[in-house]
Amino acid sequence: MSAAAAEHPCDGEPRTLLEEADRLMEQLPGYRVEIIGGVLTVTPPPDPDHADVLTDVMIPFLAAGLHGTETRVHQGIGLWLPDGPEDYAIPDLAVVDADFREHLIEFKCCDPAIFRLVLEVTSSNYKNDLRNKVIAYARAKVPVYVIVDRKHTRVHILTNPIADEYDNHEIYAPGQQITLPDSIGAEVKLDVTELLTAARAVTD
Repeated sequence: MSAAAAEHPCDGEPRTLLEEADRLMEQLPGYRVEIIGGVLTVTPPPDPDHADVLTDVMIPFLAAGLHGTETRVHQGIGLWLPDGPEDYAIPDLAVVDADFREHLIEFKCCDPAIFRLVLEVTSSNYKNDLRNKVIAYARAKVPVYVIVDRKHTRVHILTNPIADEYDNHEIYAPGQQITLPDSIGAEVKLDVTELLTAARAVTD
């Protein structure tokens, strides 16, 4: 869902989107609040299948040694977007440079330059991951975007961001294996069936 700017009860001044985002995060603990393309969106807490597949997908990244001295693997780390003055996203999972703390920009979000990979597991607002975030992450020049698409039971791998899209977009079905670009810092192989086993297809 989206939320427009609200007025302060005392002075009548409209809240900025960041102020509104901060208010919503306080009122709705566990919800993910983002501003993408100037639109404030609120995503409910993950359902058990979403959380389970996210845990499963972390395992090969950790096994490859990506949570070490050169890179770190994080859930829910903020990515400051270049789209607008207040835009930011919170990917489900990200591989970032180990010195990410030195690259905070605003609202506890990091410079997109330190992100080597972002990953989203789709939920009820799957269109946001498949459309709006493709544009946002491409404009932020995130090199690799992985989408675990529970709605359509497949995995998308997007690489080589150009302008507001990715030049390469490959789609994998259950039974296939994925080898991610070694630019993320190590060789990581993903089994599509394993990623999707815990995640039943969801509908709106």
